[in-house]
Amino acid sequence: MSFQVDDTPTFNLKAVVQETGLKPDTLRAWERRYGLPTPERSEGKHRLYSQRDIDILKWLNARQDEGLTISRAVDLWRKLEGEGKDPLVELMVAEPVAASPALVGPALVEFKNAWVNACLVFDEVQADQVLAQSFAMYPAETVVLEVMRRGLVQIGEQWHAGTASSQQEHFASELCMRRLEALIASTSPTRPGRILIACPPDESHTFSPLLINFLLRRQGWRTIFLGANVPLTRFESTVIQARPNLIIFSAQQLHTAATLADLAEAAYPLRIPVGYGGLIFTLVPELTKRITGYYLGDSIDQIAVAVERLTSSPPPLAQPPALPDGYAEAMAHYLDRRAMIGARVWDLMPDLAATLHPLYFSIANTHLAQNIYAALRLGSMDFLSADMAWIEGLLHERQIPRHALIGYMQAYHQAASEIMDGRGEPVLAWLRTVTGGDNGRGQ
Repeated sequence: MSFQVDDTPTFNLKAVVQETGLKPDTLRAWERRYGLPTPERSEGKHRLYSQRDIDILKWLNARQDEGLTISRAVDLWRKLEGEGKDPLVELMVAEPVAASPALVGPALVEFKNAWVNACLVFDEVQADQVLAQSFAMYPAETVVLEVMRRGLVQIGEQWHAGTASSQQEHFASELCMRRLEALIASTSPTRPGRILIACPPDESHTFSPLLINFLLRRQGWRTIFLGANVPLTRFESTVIQARPNLIIFSAQQLHTAATLADLAEAAYPLRIPVGYGGLIFTLVPELTKRITGYYLGDSIDQIAVAVERLTSSPPPLAQPPALPDGYAEAMAHYLDRRAMIGARVWDLMPDLAATLHPLYFSIANTHLAQNIYAALRLGSMDFLSADMAWIEGLLHERQIPRHALIGYMQAYHQAASEIMDGRGEPVLAWLRTVTGGDNGRGQ
């Protein structure tokens, strides 16, 4: 998808002020001192700006947000032009700009640790007091990123290690969500345009997109937050009605990366840029080549910079590669047989069935099935490697020994081999790899 920048002089000064948020005096001063942009004049001698002129102004403004003075920003523009590069494209495809040094010190680390400890003992009053003290000493963005976000990450790591429970993690997440929603409600948009933020189908983790919502609202953006599990049905009509300048999707899991890909494809004909991110793309970077959109990077701290670039002038968008031979047929075949495979696994593992609650077995079965389908949809069974840790973590929380995971995968391989035919070869080949080629149980 290629976004052509129109050079036709169309917009008057008032329209440009509304679009960029810059004052008329600033626009005139930049034109007079630096020769950027260079609007044409109407017959009545009024300035007429093109879409490229507007994008230049947004580009210069974004460089100021990164810490450059306007004169340095202009120098950078001239330097890139002198090298034969288009600055509106060049920095978008370059390496991300390093974040400004965060206001991180011993006090913030102590606040984070105190907040985590309060959450782990379900002390809401103490947790809120810690945050209140943090906000009194540091900017809201710093507290949200360095205390709340890092605190949640720490609790998540403790859950995976088996030293924290799902209930403790959910309690901390709920406190964060409430605080973020209150902070967002206190902001007022000051910039033109809209940004739509959503989770794809089946994605229930809303902290990251809500954090994006907060950071963009603090930058003055007008956002439309759709929340978790946004269905594909009627999504196109929603976008047409909302008329956003940018759509942002967030996925944390492999199977929701696949549903994100479906949403991004649905948005493609609407000619609206799609940005996306999430933990799964950090764990499996190759996935970024399979989405019809712009990856926003591994660091949420730089989201405002990435959004500024995408709303100014997004670069040409590469199309994802076609699925490998046999993958489409394997997808249909696996969808048809996966329920039977799951039922057969239960029969093959009477020992695990006796120790693991049926609900947890069903969750593990469903999750693995979703991700096998997602790997097929996204074009590589290798994408499943990062997901095995999730199932291991689930078993660990239920105090099921690690060898149970090996036995589970062997049983799944045996069940799939019994129930699927040659059309399922991509799935069967992957199962052979992860089980060492053993079709039997625990041999």
